[in-house]
Amino acid sequence: MKSMYLAAALAALMGSAASAETIGVSMQSFDNNFQTLLREGINARAAEVNGATVQIEDAQTDISKQLNQVNNFIAGGVDAIIMTLTDTSAAPGISEAAEKAGIPLVYLNLEPDNLGKLPEKQAYVGSKETDSDRLGAEAACSLLKEKGKASDAQVYILMGDLAHQASRDRTSAFKETLAAGDCKGATIADEQSAAWTRTNAMDLTNWITAGQPIDVVFANNDEMAIGAIQALKAAGVSMDDVIVVGIDATQDGLAAMAAGDLDATVFQNAKGQSASAVDTAVSLVRGESVKKNVWVPFELVTPKNMADYAARN
Repeated sequence: MKSMYLAAALAALMGSAASAETIGVSMQSFDNNFQTLLREGINARAAEVNGATVQIEDAQTDISKQLNQVNNFIAGGVDAIIMTLTDTSAAPGISEAAEKAGIPLVYLNLEPDNLGKLPEKQAYVGSKETDSDRLGAEAACSLLKEKGKASDAQVYILMGDLAHQASRDRTSAFKETLAAGDCKGATIADEQSAAWTRTNAMDLTNWITAGQPIDVVFANNDEMAIGAIQALKAAGVSMDDVIVVGIDATQDGLAAMAAGDLDATVFQNAKGQSASAVDTAVSLVRGESVKKNVWVPFELVTPKNMADYAARN
């Protein structure tokens, strides 16, 4: 009888060990608000998946540091890797290294340059960037029409890190949507990179001090939108006179909207993306079939519906 119990116990232990997955995670930056939401989401989802553990590292926006983290994950024998890329152009080399090591790889949030050529056991989880800017541009145009400025508005764009496909896609889609609609007469007065950060956006005060009219500030994320708002306020500009649009619907972004400063943002589902990334990584480790591209939809957020998003990111 004792031998039967022992055999059963050993079988249970072996079964749990066989289903255990160690996932190495390299994040672009812990200092970025949205990346922090993704990190928290990864931890939360991993805690719900029986046998899954995560080891999360901060690349601090340094591609060399991130490559070292990937190499260390491979050398350490992790079962899978999840990463938000510091430089999306580095993806082909990272994919090759993971493929040679036989380790499943999931890119998260920041689209890799080799999206259409991902090897077996690799996938991407994110949102279609062009959708976010289409929604943002449509919201900005609607507000411009209400102000009677659709035909001659002066628009300024704060771009993210130019090493990221997301920044390039968000910017081009915003401009294309404006040009194709009722606000085709609007002028893109300037566009500059603030590398996703609030402080860099605040520092771009040349638009304000140059004395040029500012009708719209479109930022590739909420952090830069908030930086622009702070700079505009410091210069004595009334927020009633400027339309500011961001992306992500972070808590700080929603607070700026509640204060009447941020006119629109686009909800990017951090919980949905991070949970899908963990689920995809675990499925790949277990030999299950997965989608190569897992798309999590963007959603427009305005003062009218912002209460619905208060607890979603």
